[in-house]
Amino acid sequence: MKKEFKMSQARFDELQKELNYLKTTRSDEVAEMIKVARGFGDLSENSEYDEAKNEQGKLYSRIGELENVLLHAVILEEGDMPTGQVTIGSTVTVTTVKGGKSRSFKIVGSQEADAMHGIISEDSPFGKALMGAKEGDTVTVAAPAGDIAYTVDKIER
Repeated sequence: MKKEFKMSQARFDELQKELNYLKTTRSDEVAEMIKVARGFGDLSENSEYDEAKNEQGKLYSRIGELENVLLHAVILEEGDMPTGQVTIGSTVTVTTVKGGKSRSFKIVGSQEADAMHGIISEDSPFGKALMGAKEGDTVTVAAPAGDIAYTVDKIER
């Protein structure tokens, strides 16, 4: 079974735009870099050529990755999500049971995650533990330092 990539329509559009840019503008730029580097002579000792070919490899890799993600994308509509429980698109406020520290997180699909800004993937250990929880529930997250228990205080859309 192929992996599905759950995301919002906005994220899908961003990835589509990036793919279009890479296939057109960026591809032309890399081709020009290779052409210029070839003009420097012997390819066996030409670091500019090696760098341009490496850049081409990265470009093709990213294009392939984006095509795969977009091909298997599942667009999630806000109205289709159940209310009163944690789902993709929810903003969840939790408090640690031990220590009482409160923090809010937005739950998103794997292609939208940005943990440094409190935007976590439903595929992450924390996201998996929260999915389906209701206000007042206690969830336990397996962390490298040991299990951490959280109480779900608030769920918003």
